[in-house]
Amino acid sequence: MPMIADDQAHPAQTTTEIDRRDDDAARARPHFAILPGLLLTATIAASAFSMRRIPGIANFSPMILAIVIGMALHNMRGTPALAKAGVSFSLRRVLRFAIILLGLQLTASQVLEVGAKGMVVIVVSLIATFAFTIWLGRLIGVDRKLSELIAAGTSICGASAVIATNTVTKARDEDTAYAIACVTVFGSVAMFGYPLLQGALHLDAHAYGLWVGSSIHEIAQVVAASFQGGKEAGDFGTIAKLARVAMLAPVVIALSFAARHRARSSGVDKADAKTPIPWFVLGFIAMVCVNSLIAVPPAIETTIVTVTTFLLSMALAAMGLEADIAKLRAKGLRPLLLGFAAFLFIAGFSLLMVKMTA
Repeated sequence: MPMIADDQAHPAQTTTEIDRRDDDAARARPHFAILPGLLLTATIAASAFSMRRIPGIANFSPMILAIVIGMALHNMRGTPALAKAGVSFSLRRVLRFAIILLGLQLTASQVLEVGAKGMVVIVVSLIATFAFTIWLGRLIGVDRKLSELIAAGTSICGASAVIATNTVTKARDEDTAYAIACVTVFGSVAMFGYPLLQGALHLDAHAYGLWVGSSIHEIAQVVAASFQGGKEAGDFGTIAKLARVAMLAPVVIALSFAARHRARSSGVDKADAKTPIPWFVLGFIAMVCVNSLIAVPPAIETTIVTVTTFLLSMALAAMGLEADIAKLRAKGLRPLLLGFAAFLFIAGFSLLMVKMTA
């Protein structure tokens, strides 16, 4: 008798039911069952950190390198069956814990340093880019879930926003990997291209830093690009980017409410949509509050940033270990076109906003 694929064997199950089933199964397994997979994702994350010492690779986030290594291993050798439980644990539990820790990189005072005009540029650019990406995705026939991931990664904070948004969107791993690839490619283009445009666009250090912080995808890419304009531009660009990262929580909450509404409208059991706010987002907000009230010593802060990046790299390594390149190719060029259009939109729209508020 031929084997039946898991998603075909349970056609009536929703993604939420499958996700809940996986979490229940993970709890039922002995704790040592996740160790091989955790060791594998941790090894990949460590390798990604080590690779950044190679000239020319230092500008790439270890998160991006981790997913590339994971995809290479999975598609060349296959993910060992023994590691499946730990890989799934990394992709869910480790990821959510890392996003909570991400809140310790932001304080309320940093948001205030951006100023009212700066926050207007950031928020309006974010909302406009997200809405434009969703609209264009629908227009050119890109799946809604994939459009949401590309929109989040482009408008907020790259790979971190993609994987955080996917906890609500529930897209396939291939969609998530595709979205991360899009924001990585075009964020890298911006990282190298923006410094060449500062003089031609007649942007002073403050305006250049705001433009970089409000439009380039990854934090590491923002730091690399903004400091090319000098220390003042670098400092302000980094602060603007961190303020933009703070928008991750309200965006994920809004998407969660939207998903709940769609589930109810389509007749899905209310039990599948009874929790409108993902718990890890509340943890993220709580950590921002803690970091705003308690002065963290620089040495500890550096350690927290490194640990958070390492855990996110483990999660992305797990994602790579579950992503098939053949399925990515099957998506075609439309999502790539969407990512490119979203990149051009946020670059142009945020620049216009910076010029208007200068």
